[in-house]
Amino acid sequence: MSHANALLVDGFGRVHGSVHAVVEGLGRDQLVHRLDRDANTITWLVWHLTRVQDDHVSALAGQDQAWTAEGWADRFGLPFAPEDHGFGHTCEEVAAVDVDPGLLLGYHDAVHARTVAYVEGLRDEEYDDVVDRSWDPPVTRAVRLVSVMDDDMQHIGQAAFVRGVVERLIA
Repeated sequence: MSHANALLVDGFGRVHGSVHAVVEGLGRDQLVHRLDRDANTITWLVWHLTRVQDDHVSALAGQDQAWTAEGWADRFGLPFAPEDHGFGHTCEEVAAVDVDPGLLLGYHDAVHARTVAYVEGLRDEEYDDVVDRSWDPPVTRAVRLVSVMDDDMQHIGQAAFVRGVVERLIA
């Protein structure tokens, strides 16, 4: 495995470990607690970061998303279109993401496994492929993967902050 592949696998592995660290040990009430009426919940943040990772990495890999291909959308039973990944959600839509923690982690685990398999199979020359010309400069495969990881890390950091507050509020 190349150094680039190893770095990305390590980075996505850190996200994966952080997702488990944030979710495990909390009850469903804690996971959906809102710090104020407009705040995102831990469950929503983890669902959203996983949906974005699933969406973007699946597009890079040229495969259907785990969300639909593996039946996660049906198991979650959310009132959203299958392609929805949470961008621009209203307060009510954030509140609608209230699922069993095991289901949430199961979906994240499935997406993580697909991401690692994809990244491990990349050849160094593929990192420079332009995958999105709608940006200036155009987005390469490497930039898209780092962008996904950055988004994941920001959201899991937010979820970790919420967990810290929730543990003090709801013991």
